[in-house]
Amino acid sequence: VQLQASGGGLVQPGDSLKLSCVASGVTVSLYAAAWFRQAPGKEREFVAGINWNGENTYYAASVKGRFAISRDNAKNTVYLQMNSLKPEDTAAYFCAMIKNLKYLITTSPVEYQYWGQGTQVTVSS
Repeated sequence: VQLQASGGGLVQPGDSLKLSCVASGVTVSLYAAAWFRQAPGKEREFVAGINWNGENTYYAASVKGRFAISRDNAKNTVYLQMNSLKPEDTAAYFCAMIKNLKYLITTSPVEYQYWGQGTQVTVSS
């Protein structure tokens, strides 16, 4: 199983970025997915999650209203649209998946089975 995250970069405050996470070796439609982020010296934190069929999403308070998670199971891909980026959004962003057909979304990183390699997002003027 491989998760390949991409789309990070260096942007200015207020800009937008769209991250992608392409999965291989799994039937993505059987998995819930999430994005986490980790800044230097800080613990990995939950950013956004989406259940297996996309009917339910959940966001950390710090990104709600600015970020949007979505998925295209036909393309084995999960996305994170990030708008109105702030310097405090600077971190390495990781996608993760858990085999789970529940409606509710787990925010604990220890429960996720598979992880991507991370893509760096830097927001700076």
